[in-house]
Amino acid sequence: MTESGKEINHLDIAKIIDEGDSELLKKLPRFVIKLIAKIVRQDEMNRILHKYPDVIGIDFLDAMIREFNLKLEIEGKENLPENGKCFFVANHPMGVIDGLVLGSTVFEKYGSFKAIASEAFMFLSQVHQFIAVVNVFEHSSKEYVKALENTYNSEISITHFPAGEVSRLYNWKVQDSPWQKSFITKALSSKRDIVPIYFYNRNSSWFYLIYLLRWLFHIKVNLEYLLLPHEMLRKRNKTIKVKIGKPLPYRMFDESLSHWDWAQKVRSYVYELGSNKL
Repeated sequence: MTESGKEINHLDIAKIIDEGDSELLKKLPRFVIKLIAKIVRQDEMNRILHKYPDVIGIDFLDAMIREFNLKLEIEGKENLPENGKCFFVANHPMGVIDGLVLGSTVFEKYGSFKAIASEAFMFLSQVHQFIAVVNVFEHSSKEYVKALENTYNSEISITHFPAGEVSRLYNWKVQDSPWQKSFITKALSSKRDIVPIYFYNRNSSWFYLIYLLRWLFHIKVNLEYLLLPHEMLRKRNKTIKVKIGKPLPYRMFDESLSHWDWAQKVRSYVYELGSNKL
């Protein structure tokens, strides 16, 4: 609350656009910005966040899991290594829910973690302590690059969704786009084993239909991204199923393949984990 008693919005689309790097978004008329705020269900998300103004860190993650009444079914916790200096990498089918569950699971085991995430999450003060920022749309600032390198070189557990975006419909399957190679490169340089994790859930058919229509009509603006808060709210009272695989030692990522190819190998391994082929 402010001194005047007015509630502060945790999610403020207009402010995010005004303080962002996109000159195109800054030129949008105000009525369009208000429409975007309505589509992302800004008011409803803020009503939820206003219930937990002083809850931060792991308490906030757990509060969100309770708020959405998520039932977690996590298979393979025995595969989590005792040494938490690893990359915990996963497919990314749902969005924020994936991050909540992955972060909570890793924290439960190791007592801390850092999540490689976009700058957008810095607008949510409750999770600042967990975020290692990578700007997926623009070049990262020197401050962010330095903080990210410090994270890689630390002993802390790192959670990561290497696709860099939520799963879409590719080749008529709900799956991630090709994984970025950086986690292989950093696993080698920081001597981190990789723990593969698979999420079974998915978003609504409407989410994937919007993506297909955008692709069909060559629309570059990521319209389905605006639906992610709506998809998050749809997960109320759902069961979230997760499977954790055995760690992959960083030494296995030798010069027989490029870092890009190794990243796709790990991606394939994660999906095989989810299909019970392993």
